[in-house]
Amino acid sequence: MKLKRAGVATKILVLVLLAAVAAALLSTQARLNAAQADREELSRQVQAQREANAALEEGIARSADLDYLADIARGRLGLMEPGEIEFVDSSK
Repeated sequence: MKLKRAGVATKILVLVLLAAVAAALLSTQARLNAAQADREELSRQVQAQREANAALEEGIARSADLDYLADIARGRLGLMEPGEIEFVDSSK
């Protein structure tokens, strides 16, 4: 039995098909890498939001604690109780 050799047109067709498959594979790989980077960024955002939510939940849970509220008033708002004296460190 004698095998028939592929013609030039068949070889070119196979080469073109291989090039198309390689290009599609590279395109798919690039999209996959971009999707993975997006996923990692979204995971970081989710973690940051979870931490912010936990801080807010802690603040809500401690909202009835008068010492906690006094600390917030002093630290964030600069308020003082009547009769308190503020000492300022001038070396800073």
